[in-house]
Amino acid sequence: MQSTEHDPIRVEEPLRTLDAAAVQELWSKTYNTDGKPDFSHLFPYYHPDIVFQDSIQRVEGIDDFMALCTRLTARTHSLRMDLSSVVRQGDTIFLEWKMTLSFKKFPDSPVFGCSKLTVHEDGRIVGQRDYYDLWGDIFDNIPWFHKGYRRFMHKRFG
Repeated sequence: MQSTEHDPIRVEEPLRTLDAAAVQELWSKTYNTDGKPDFSHLFPYYHPDIVFQDSIQRVEGIDDFMALCTRLTARTHSLRMDLSSVVRQGDTIFLEWKMTLSFKKFPDSPVFGCSKLTVHEDGRIVGQRDYYDLWGDIFDNIPWFHKGYRRFMHKRFG
């Protein structure tokens, strides 16, 4: 696959089929325990028209998606993701994960979530929706705050 004006990523070798085993292996190469993630080998698996959405933001297009990944990497001291399960059915892939972020002045903060990947007919990811409880997982790691937050959530939302 060659780079075009609408597809800024140059791929030198054929892409693997994104079955559960390939996704597990590719994502495991991205995150490690020795520092910041390297997304470069994953970008070719994303379609130029990727739509990414999570609790914080929505971005459209590979350039904006790559910029999002760069910002995430720059904000953290280290970032690790542990996949507990990966399932593919048809053009949908689900990943269950624990992402541990380390910021310069704060303790490690685990965030538990899952991602729904939608695979385009050309085999690349055209949609990614991440689901997680950002505030709960982060607030649970603030010693003087987490009990009050959980009490409030239980009182207000059951």
